Amino acid sequence: MGKSTTLEALVRFCDAVENLYTRDYLRRPTPRDLQWLLQKAEARGFLGMISSIDCMHWQWKNCPTALQGDYGNRKGQKSIILEAVAGFDTWVWHAFFGVAGSQNDLNVLGQSPVFNDVLKGHGPNITYQVNNTVY
Repeated sequence: MGKSTTLEALVRFCDAVENLYTRDYLRRPTPRDLQWLLQKAEARGFLGMISSIDCMHWQWKNCPTALQGDYGNRKGQKSIILEAVAGFDTWVWHAFFGVAGSQNDLNVLGQSPVFNDVLKGHGPNITYQVNNTVY
């Protein structure tokens, strides 16, 4: 397949995924969603947990020469990172792809927009209970 055909197919695929899943899954949780997530997590024994954040590292075989200094990991390999926040039901409400830097999880979180609202003093208006204390 040619480069332009491959790129066009990828764009169409991404558009289709976005159109199909944005309303239900590819969005930030509402306060009602957060209450539901907290209840589900509590039923599983994880009090006060909304979802899980993780970083995945992929080796970037064809990393352009100009970017190799930014995308090297500690083993000397070129890699690209996907940071995602997802719930137990595969609800992805945050994804941050392609972070440059020293390629460790702390640097990814430092560049990620996932905590921007918290750093600005904004947060969802929800309540939860841990150790008999309501927050």
